[in-house]
Amino acid sequence: MPPPPQPVPVVCAIIERGGRVLLARRPAHKHRAHQWEFPGGKVERGERPAAALAREIREELGCAVIPGADLPRVADAGDGVPIELIPFVCRLRRGSPEPAPLEHGEIRWVAPGALLRHDLAAPDRPVARAYLRRTGQAKRPGRRARARPSPRRRGRRRLRAPAGGARR
Repeated sequence: MPPPPQPVPVVCAIIERGGRVLLARRPAHKHRAHQWEFPGGKVERGERPAAALAREIREELGCAVIPGADLPRVADAGDGVPIELIPFVCRLRRGSPEPAPLEHGEIRWVAPGALLRHDLAAPDRPVARAYLRRTGQAKRPGRRARARPSPRRRGRRRLRAPAGGARR
C-alpha cells in the first residue's frame, strides 16, 4: 500500500483592522463556492510560509500585510487532498492599498464575534475558533441560561384554578 500523500502547506491571513477581521467569499466557479474563508493560498516549493502569505495576499487582494503571530496549524483532508493550514494574524502594511476582491466574489470586514455566524469553509472554522480563544472572545463553556416561559404562558398559569377545584 502506498504511503499517504504529504499534506499541501496552505497559508491564510486573519487580517485585523479597527476591531474587525477580513473575510473573503469564494467565487462560484471554485471548490467550496460561496463559502467564506480567510484569504491565502498554497506555499510554493522552497518558499517560507510568511513569504507565501505576502505573495498570496498581494495576488488575491492587491494589498500588503505584515504577518504577526501565528495560530495553531490545522490539518484537513475533507476534500480528499490533505492540507496543512498555516494561519497568521496580520495587519495591513502602512501605505498599502485597500484590499479588493481580485480573486474572490466579495470581501467583508466583520466583528470577531460574528466570524462563526458566517458559512466558513471547513478548514477555516478551527482557525476562527483559535483566533477567538487567543483574543479572549471565545464563548466559555459554563451554565446555560434557563429557558423562561413566554409571558403568554405565565399568564395562563395564573388563570388556572387553585388546587382543590375551587374557582376564584
